[in-house]
Amino acid sequence: MPSFDEVLKEAGEFGRFQKRVFFLLSQTGITFSSLFASVVFLGRAPGDFWCRIPGAAELSERCGWTLEEERNFTVLPLHLGNESASGECERLDVSWDPSAGCSSPLARHGNQSTGSSPLAPCRDGWVYQQPHASIVSEYDLVCDNAWMLDLSQAILNLGFLAGAFILGYAADRYGRIPIYLLSCLGVGICGIIVAFSPNFTVFMIFRFLQGMFGKGTWMTCYVIVTEIVGSDQRIVGIVIQIFFTLGIIILPGIAYLIPTWQGIQLAISLPNFLFLLYYWVVPESPRWLLTRKKGEKALKIMRNIAKHNGKFLSPHYSEITISNEEVSNPSFLDLVRTPQMRRNTLILMYAWFTSALIYQGLVMRLGIIGGNLYLDFFISGAVELPAAFLIIVTIDRVGRRLPFATSNIVASIACLITAFLPEDIPWLKTTVATLGRLSITIAFEVVYLVNSELYPTTLRNFGVSLCSSLCDLGGIIAPFLLFRLAAVWLELPLIIFSILAAVCGLLVLLLPETKGIPLPETLEDVEQLPSHFGKCGKKWKHRDTNSYI
Repeated sequence: MPSFDEVLKEAGEFGRFQKRVFFLLSQTGITFSSLFASVVFLGRAPGDFWCRIPGAAELSERCGWTLEEERNFTVLPLHLGNESASGECERLDVSWDPSAGCSSPLARHGNQSTGSSPLAPCRDGWVYQQPHASIVSEYDLVCDNAWMLDLSQAILNLGFLAGAFILGYAADRYGRIPIYLLSCLGVGICGIIVAFSPNFTVFMIFRFLQGMFGKGTWMTCYVIVTEIVGSDQRIVGIVIQIFFTLGIIILPGIAYLIPTWQGIQLAISLPNFLFLLYYWVVPESPRWLLTRKKGEKALKIMRNIAKHNGKFLSPHYSEITISNEEVSNPSFLDLVRTPQMRRNTLILMYAWFTSALIYQGLVMRLGIIGGNLYLDFFISGAVELPAAFLIIVTIDRVGRRLPFATSNIVASIACLITAFLPEDIPWLKTTVATLGRLSITIAFEVVYLVNSELYPTTLRNFGVSLCSSLCDLGGIIAPFLLFRLAAVWLELPLIIFSILAAVCGLLVLLLPETKGIPLPETLEDVEQLPSHFGKCGKKWKHRDTNSYI
């Protein structure tokens, strides 16, 4: 009986069929990255706002004031009495009488209008010049409630974390395609509910769920793409990252054209319903079917792939070799049960955590500070495009391990140099920091590919999902680490980033090199992968040279 890789080679390792599936599933990267970064525009500053004084709304309506006139009557008297008071988080402790005159509503308070009146916190809400521009103005996430905006992003990351565990496990047990389609449906429905949430509590609950389902779409589509191509074509795992970057680049254009946060939320959520059409054009992963003892279905799909690729499978193929490994429900113990698996899992978990922490930290530092929010965000996304192209031209020539380690080391050096560069040469400081971001982006994209290549088919989706969950943990910690350490010394976060990246660069050298080697099907295959520093395990047949290593 032929092995799966032998049948795949005969059917076409990256023919017309795989290219079509790759292109369709890659669109998931655009919607997922838009969800990932959407808080920048959903939670953008609402423009001018000020405390609402009791009775002001009724008087403003009776007098026919514009917002600017109401602001002048509300904030100007406060500012005259206390120049440090902005009127955003405190107000004059007075109540307006609706019967007061329209020209001087505070006249009856006499000298109190010049500042002798005591101040009071905002208890009656705020007035916004752009009331529905963002969730900040929609749910009053200002002043003492400003931390709740950060919480909304933390909740999204927690959803990603939950999705990695729950849906990663489900995809290995019930199949890639059913979980992918369920996740797409969940993202779309939850996204609509988020857009029309009547209060912040409902918003948070369904933002968490949208994050959970969003992670399911991204991780599952990535695994499907890497499982239906040959080992020589697994570079598609890097190319698919370009679509993630495209989502980052497209998002500011969407936000620029749509003035309300509800519109932006719907624009990034509704396309997920279109992915449900994939039910008729994207098949289940034949690798996964084999691990579930469904060889006939797998062979039927392989014949269909061969037909679309203009190939022909031998009619003598009655079934494909199925591993003798007993299939069970995957668990974390399966990822650390054997020495090679244990080492791979721990190193990959650290690499995911480090990449996410440094990536988000550098984004916030270089940030999109001042200037044009839309243009700056676009440029920050465009910076990531060279990363994928650099990987594409190197990874099949020198392998995975060297670019993985080098990118982390370069990021470490760049962070260290940036920390000690003087402030009077900002262009050089920004350039070196940008080099650090480009390098850590390369590391971030390589870890996706390496992670999927180092787990057997029975554990691949669960392993990728579990390890990548450390990415979400890093994303939650990054802002707290950055701002707390920066309060001690502005450059201290860069020192920490440098240390973390240097350690990661050394650790990944201990991982097996997977260039040109078939995807492992069983735990035994993983244990016999060519080991680090030139040691060899099982005699794998190298796909490039047709020799044994």
